[in-house]
Amino acid sequence: MKNKKMNIIIGFLVLALVGWMIKGTFTQPGVEDLKSGFKEVARYRNDNNTGPIQYVFAVTMKDTLSTDMVTYGNFKPHHKGGNTKVYFFMEGTKVPTTVTGGKHNFLPEFNESWVMLYEKSAMGNVSLTRNPNLQP
Repeated sequence: MKNKKMNIIIGFLVLALVGWMIKGTFTQPGVEDLKSGFKEVARYRNDNNTGPIQYVFAVTMKDTLSTDMVTYGNFKPHHKGGNTKVYFFMEGTKVPTTVTGGKHNFLPEFNESWVMLYEKSAMGNVSLTRNPNLQP
């Protein structure tokens, strides 16, 4: 009888622990929880699976909170030895609908429009750079 009660108690504890882990899995914060209203407009991933993988994103936003930009960039995919770039544009400005890999990621006509660039290097270093073409 004692052994049966102990098994029932352990069973309830295991079920409670599993329920708690499942709740934690499905209630993780995501991009939707950020306050700057990010919307991905364009994305690029090179086809080279044997070398460095490069990701480039063009994103619009409503607010320029730098902490939100870094958090958003950290949500984006990154591969060891690869490079991830996220160009942030203010909502309502000219935004490229296609981006490409390499040194120049979109047409020169959009160089005046982007506000910040999040970049995660091959070594995992993160940088947030302001557009030098913008007036202070």
